[in-house]
Amino acid sequence: MNYSIKLKPATLAARIKCSFALVALAWFTLSSVPNAFGVTPAPDGGYPNNNTAEGTDALISLTSGTDNTAIGFQALSSNTEGYENTATGSFALFNNTTGVFNTATGVLALLSNTIGSDNTATGISALNRNTTGGANTATGAFALVINTTGSFNTANGFEALQANTIGSNNTAEGFRALLNSTGSNNIALGFNAGINLTSGSNNIDIGSLGVAGESNTIRIGKGGTQTATFIAGVHGVTIAEGAAVFIDANGRLGIKHSSARFKEAIKPMDKASEAILALSPVTFRYKKSLIPRASRSLASWPSKWRRSTRI
Repeated sequence: MNYSIKLKPATLAARIKCSFALVALAWFTLSSVPNAFGVTPAPDGGYPNNNTAEGTDALISLTSGTDNTAIGFQALSSNTEGYENTATGSFALFNNTTGVFNTATGVLALLSNTIGSDNTATGISALNRNTTGGANTATGAFALVINTTGSFNTANGFEALQANTIGSNNTAEGFRALLNSTGSNNIALGFNAGINLTSGSNNIDIGSLGVAGESNTIRIGKGGTQTATFIAGVHGVTIAEGAAVFIDANGRLGIKHSSARFKEAIKPMDKASEAILALSPVTFRYKKSLIPRASRSLASWPSKWRRSTRI
């Protein structure tokens, strides 16, 4: 037996409207689902304690550290409890574990740092071997590259302070400034400034290459290059005490030593000098009438007439 069902026009229209409503609801539901990513949690958020990681194994060892940012392949990979570190570049701050307040920008920057803090490295391999040194600033490729435990160093320029390992309180500004220096408390400013310094400390080299092994020396300029020196605030200014300054052929400044170091029992002359001060020195010449008429030549004069006697 065949049955046929006939729908009223009003019922058919209602069903069509319902179908459209279901399609619209399905589209809205699917469009609101977030995109699927290959890692969990998805990038750009989701990590606890204000940490951000972008890159393979970035911050992979993190435990309780907070406010870290790692961008790059294995950046801050070993960090566990360190906080407020920023690593940008492959292997940047790779070995850092508990160090804090470090900023590494560049491939291999601060690679070996473990517990050192307050360091800033900008450039490929800058502060690469630093382990526990703190408060160092390296800007430029290979700046402070082999520094390990030295602290409070500032190196700005390609390979500046490159050889420094444990020296501290150094400032190098310029291409390869203090390149070979391993001492402390040195200041170098300029292209290759202090490049000849090695183990010396407490030197200031401004536009000078420096001298290997020397300490406590100031060098300004390069011999044969600078041929004149002008210093303001000297001319016309007097001081109550002081000593004359001499300059040798090499441009070294200094004062002459007093011979007092060779004497003893030095004391004022007091009244002993009165007899000398009482003298009244004069000059004179003999009268012409006393000169023999037979010869006016000096050779024939008596010896006592050939010289003026000073009293």
